[in-house]
Order: sequence, then structure tokens, then C-alpha cells
Amino acid sequence: MAWFNLFNKKKQPTINPEMKKFLIVGLGNIGEEYHNTRHNVGFNIVDAIAEKHGATFQSARFGTMAQVRLKGRLLMLLKPDTYMNLSGNAVAYWIKAQKIIPEHLLIITDDLHLPFGTIRLRPKGSHAGHNGLKSIEEKLNTAHYNRLRFGIGSNYNPNQQVDFVLGSWAEEEYGKIPERMKKCVGLLETFVLQGVQTAMNQFNGN
Repeated sequence: MAWFNLFNKKKQPTINPEMKKFLIVGLGNIGEEYHNTRHNVGFNIVDAIAEKHGATFQSARFGTMAQVRLKGRLLMLLKPDTYMNLSGNAVAYWIKAQKIIPEHLLIITDDLHLPFGTIRLRPKGSHAGHNGLKSIEEKLNTAHYNRLRFGIGSNYNPNQQVDFVLGSWAEEEYGKIPERMKKCVGLLETFVLQGVQTAMNQFNGN
């Protein structure tokens, strides 16, 4: 059983085309060698909300996608297969294909500048050197999109940043991941149902 299997499964929802649509994108790299690494925490978070709602990922253009219905909203959960530094290709395609309004886009990524497990939602910001966010900003031609950053800390020696980011969680971190995933799922649900400001007020820094 995967560590993000935290919730009871539910029947896959029937989709109403008139629902408000949200595109929630977890950033990461495909391939077994990247599974459960720090840089792939975006994948893990969308896996967790899909697991809670009994949704499964299917092959789609530029990645895999699961769909969740939540109180009249349709959550389109995307895990791009473009690798991190080309994530903007997937995001730009699905925004156009599904006519997603800017306020209903949310990108999930790791962040070296936040302590481990800290979550921070913002409606805009800089890419701060993150290749995934940099690609998205270039393709959308704006930094005004919602992003959820999950802190991975910076406990690495000089010149070992890449190894740290692409490395597996430390044992003490791994044990805390399930609780952190639940927090992130709660944040995502609040974002969809009540908006970015309410989600920020309730969850940022927790």
C-alpha cells in the first residue's frame, strides 16, 4: 500500500460538463528512479487527493490525468510527463483545451527555501529558480497563477543541491509525510470550494 493511501476509496464520479473546472498540476519527473523523491512531491500530493476521492489516473496528452467531482466542481488532476523543465507545455495545452480561467489553475511544487513539510499557497510569485515554474511562466507569459509550495528544506552540503532535490526523503521525514499529505489535500479542497484567500488563511505555514 502506498504511503499516500490515506482515505477510503469512493466510486469514480460521473462528470457534468457544466461544472466549474479547476486544473491542479503536480510537478515532477517521470521514471521509477524519481519515485518518492523530494522533487516529485507535486506528484505525491495530486496522488493523495485522487486516492481520497477514488479517482484513477489515465493516460492523457502531455501526462496522466484523474478527474474528481467535489460539490459541483470538477478537479482535473494532472501529472505532466514532459519532465520538470518542460512542464509549461502541459499546463499551456490543458488550460487552452479545457478553457480553464486563471483563478482556477493551481501548480504544486517542491521548495528548497521552506522548512521541511511547510506548505505555502500564493496567487502569484517568482519562479525562484525552479525549472518547472520557470517553464510555466514562460509558456503562460505571466507569473500570476496560483502555486502551492511544499517545503523540502535545505539540509545539504555545498555543491550537493541537485543530489538532495532528486534524493529520497530521510527516514524521519518519510514518517511525517502522511500527515503532511492530509494537510495538502485539505488545502486543495478549501481552495476549490472557498477560494485562494481562505485556503491561504487556514493552511499557510501549517
